Amino acid sequence: MPAALHHVVIVGGGFGGLYAARALRHAAVRVTLIDRHNHHLFQPLLYQVATGGLSPANIAAPLRGLLSRQQNADVVMAEVTDINVGSRHVVLANADFPRINYDTLIVATGSQYNYFGHPEWERIAPPLKSIDDATTIRRRVLGAFEKAELETDRSKQQAWMTFVIVGGGPTGVELAGALAEVAHHTLARDFRRIRPQDAQIILCEGQVSVLGQFPPDLRQKATASLARLGVTVRVQVLVTQIDEHGVTMKVGERQESIAARTVLWTAGVVGSPLGTALAKAIGLSTDRAGRLMVEPDLSLPGHAEIFVIGDLANCSHQTGEPLPGVAPVAMQQGQYVTDVILRRLEGQPPPGPFHYHDRGNMATIGRASAVADLGWLHLSGYLAWLTWLFVHLMYLVQFQNRVLVFVQWAYCYFTRDRSARLITHQPPDHPQPEK
Repeated sequence: MPAALHHVVIVGGGFGGLYAARALRHAAVRVTLIDRHNHHLFQPLLYQVATGGLSPANIAAPLRGLLSRQQNADVVMAEVTDINVGSRHVVLANADFPRINYDTLIVATGSQYNYFGHPEWERIAPPLKSIDDATTIRRRVLGAFEKAELETDRSKQQAWMTFVIVGGGPTGVELAGALAEVAHHTLARDFRRIRPQDAQIILCEGQVSVLGQFPPDLRQKATASLARLGVTVRVQVLVTQIDEHGVTMKVGERQESIAARTVLWTAGVVGSPLGTALAKAIGLSTDRAGRLMVEPDLSLPGHAEIFVIGDLANCSHQTGEPLPGVAPVAMQQGQYVTDVILRRLEGQPPPGPFHYHDRGNMATIGRASAVADLGWLHLSGYLAWLTWLFVHLMYLVQFQNRVLVFVQWAYCYFTRDRSARLITHQPPDHPQPEK
């Protein structure tokens, strides 16, 4: 490949990064996609891996395989730790070559969960952002039932069968609904000394309702669907402490504790550390969520050669508020920045400002139950669930993934079984209380 070709480096193989790389497949440029993992992950379905409904391979695909036929693209598996904007290169950690030069840089490293000043909570309350997170949660959930089966003390047994989810956004709601189905149906006949149906699933949210970005009617329907599944929804509560014994939260002016050996975290996100490093290198500040303020063309102020897209970008010129951190935003931004780059290289005038075409929000709550806000139409129940199934199948990047997921979903729907409920290895996942 000619060395003189314009070199586009993309950091992050998520929705934004992958769509940008693919959109450049016919361009006269070199593309290097860098990610610390070797796969593209369909994060919206991670909760199904965490609850045994799908296997990790069902929702992930190797980046090299996805780009194998794109002759102008190369994949580097490494972590970018810093960006030198003066000499235009990215710095790699633990790599044989510590730097890669760029002409244009696209940063799409996404976000991580925000523990709001309590990073020590992550050891006890794992997040759900990666395959490793999902398999950790799966081990903890299934392992908790195994521990309860062997426990003779009633109060300790109940603590093992109490699951607290902190955060009532789509991920928290979907995870709570799936856990309820696991307890009430999938595991109902698997144990001899305990009744999995007696498990308590508690969803905690600091705002006035779950799914705060949805219209009020859909929030109410989601809450009602969770109640039918046996999920206890606690709103307007503030978690103040998480330890090996459970959760302490502030309810109004009083403190309340819940004894639970399994706590899961889905409350709020913050931009990836690379965003902070980039902001420092350029002399910019980030917003409260760690996102970088971008220009209307998604470039950084004073650095037209650097684009930031996806969860790491505060793109607020359209509505005055940052765009939501969802896959469609990142995909549309990935397509848009490639148009900007190609127009520049061809000497054409730039396109207009990036404009996000919002096609709606969806969240599934359980078997044959979901809510969908399509803007002009609000759906709930079975029809919303079918819409959710179709959209998520179409967003999977590989055809074989779509087939496998469809077969797994059909099997789960008709049998209520979850074939991937495996405890693959047994590290000390549940932190032990101090003696």
